[in-house]
Amino acid sequence: MNVLKNMEIIFVASAVILCATGYASAEARATQAIDAGKIKVVVVDGVKMPVVTISAKRAH
Repeated sequence: MNVLKNMEIIFVASAVILCATGYASAEARATQAIDAGKIKVVVVDGVKMPVVTISAKRAH
């Protein structure tokens, strides 16, 4: 019965512990940024962009 009376503090304490462990382990999961010099972009001339036209009557 005492656990039900203190459910709010149990929730807050577990949320604090979860946030602390997430913050502490965030650096271990960090990935390095992609170097912009390694990315290559290809541009193709003479290719038309597909265009979709949608036309319909409005419902009244």
